[in-house]
Amino acid sequence: MKNYKQFTGIIEKEGNGYVSLCPELDIASQGDSVEEARINLIEALELFFETADTREIQQRLHGNNLFITPLEVAVG
Repeated sequence: MKNYKQFTGIIEKEGNGYVSLCPELDIASQGDSVEEARINLIEALELFFETADTREIQQRLHGNNLFITPLEVAVG
């Protein structure tokens, strides 16, 4: 039985494609559409968990030390 864990995916347009990032693990991917970038990021994360040893996972995992929040900044 597979275990599942939720992570954050940030996707933004870059040029003609999209870049996706999982900030908890600093793993990125890309795609030609938002959905493709999302799917490719999931695949990259699954590959990481299949190949990384426990120590590397713990070193990269920001876990509870990562906070994502909107910011209001004066720009003018």
